[in-house]
Amino acid sequence: MHLFKTLRLSAMMFLQYFIYGSWYATAGLAMAKYGFSSIIGLTYSLVAVASIISPIILGVVADRFLSSEKVIGTLHAIGGILLLFIPSQMESGQQNLFLCLLFLYMLILTPTFALTNNVAFHHIKDPSKHFPVIRVFGTIGWIAAGVGIGQCNLSDSSLIFTIAGIASFVQGIYSFTLPSTPAPAKGKAFTKRELLRIDAFKMMKDRAFLIFMLTSLFLNIPIASYSSFASPFLGAMGYHHVGSLMSIGQGLEIFFMLAIPFLMARFSIKRMLFIGMIAWVVRFGLFAMGAPSGIDALIIIGIAIHGICINFFMIPGTIFVERMASRDIKAQAQSLFVLFTQGIGTFIGSLISGLLYNSTMASSYSVQYQWTLFWSIPTIIALLVTVFFVFAFRMKNEEYEKTDIHVVQK
Repeated sequence: MHLFKTLRLSAMMFLQYFIYGSWYATAGLAMAKYGFSSIIGLTYSLVAVASIISPIILGVVADRFLSSEKVIGTLHAIGGILLLFIPSQMESGQQNLFLCLLFLYMLILTPTFALTNNVAFHHIKDPSKHFPVIRVFGTIGWIAAGVGIGQCNLSDSSLIFTIAGIASFVQGIYSFTLPSTPAPAKGKAFTKRELLRIDAFKMMKDRAFLIFMLTSLFLNIPIASYSSFASPFLGAMGYHHVGSLMSIGQGLEIFFMLAIPFLMARFSIKRMLFIGMIAWVVRFGLFAMGAPSGIDALIIIGIAIHGICINFFMIPGTIFVERMASRDIKAQAQSLFVLFTQGIGTFIGSLISGLLYNSTMASSYSVQYQWTLFWSIPTIIALLVTVFFVFAFRMKNEEYEKTDIHVVQK
């Protein structure tokens, strides 16, 4: 593959995740500073709703009528405008306008993740060899955003959205310079069957697929508590460079991401999924144990195992769905997986974690013990889901579960 083209696609991935990493990881901490604590869970639940409906509203149009690079550029330019309006709403305490702007922004942002993948896949000859190298620059972009914002003491500032907005404009302009990439579904007839994922839902008749999808949904309920409240938790524990601290997990994620292909050749998908699930139990447990006494080592280890939590579940999960689906419904099946995890699971989990946060922080316990109680609940839920998976999930052929890795997405 041409080196210059690889660098261009890698820069695209870097900017894509730099934008997201600029605000997503520490938005909860910033909201707490500006008096928006009571709507942190609601905010992240709306982010999940946008992930559900955006592919229907924009994804179908983008996939059929316009070149991918032009859609990415246009969406990021519009998204940059929305992001620049958010800080003033936070500083003036306008919660409703803040929610509306962020929801509209996520409707625009969500399709760009699939579109950047499409641009990359369209211009590389060997996806299994070249795509992970290009995609890893997305993780580097996320890390760069977190470290930069953390070291500048902006983790709890409304300026995180300003930085994301400026980066979004840069990505918007840059995208129009990318190699021409035709609409992936140009000329393809639009059907309600595809939109509603009817064929993918029929895969639920297979016991293994049903158990996996239910596990994915219920596991993402406690996972949502990390996405929404990890940064407020670290702030309450007295950490000042929260963005930088949370980037430790993404830094080690690069190592685990590159190690996944070697591990997948040696372990079954079920074993890989189990490792990822138990890692979430350990992470939440470490937070619960580290909170009352402020044990730095436990909290930092809980952050550092991010790569195991994410890569050992989402990547084998993506591969499992890919292998279970027939050729003509692979896209539907992957869309259903995203719907169950980043959509429904995250939506329910964000609402529940928001209610849990509001109730525990209103208790008479000290802040440290309030956080112990908060993290104990997702620990128990994740453990129960893991036990359910271990005893309920069965594959007919364990060797069938071992395969190559092709898709890596945050």
